[in-house]
Amino acid sequence: MSNEKFRTEVSDVRAATLRLARRIRQQRSVKLMTDGQFAVLVALHLHGPHTLTALAERDGVTAPSMNRTVNALIEHDYVSRVTDPTDRRKVQIAISEAGSQVVTDTVERRDMWLSQVLENMTEAERSTLHEAAQIILREVHK
Repeated sequence: MSNEKFRTEVSDVRAATLRLARRIRQQRSVKLMTDGQFAVLVALHLHGPHTLTALAERDGVTAPSMNRTVNALIEHDYVSRVTDPTDRRKVQIAISEAGSQVVTDTVERRDMWLSQVLENMTEAERSTLHEAAQIILREVHK
């Protein structure tokens, strides 16, 4: 394969995945929530309470940056600060029922949007995309 053809394929895959990700991220139950705020809710929803430091490390941001994100979520009652049950000196960030509902509703909206996109494709196209998804997942988890 020529170098130029390979670069074109790489660019096409990159552009397509970025555009798809952007369109999926637009499907939110809370329009004004940032991607960073939603990522924190998802982490808490899936993995339970975290310290501020653990959340910051998980997202690769500074503690002060995560503190701003958490404060914005607290302001809307999506999370709260709670005392660690095993070490009362520590404070953990826990998701609220409202925060869990945002995650559930957003995931449902995103799945519904993508389902509608896939419904407009042929069975062969859906099969090709499914195979591509499996390949991408295999490669990014190496």
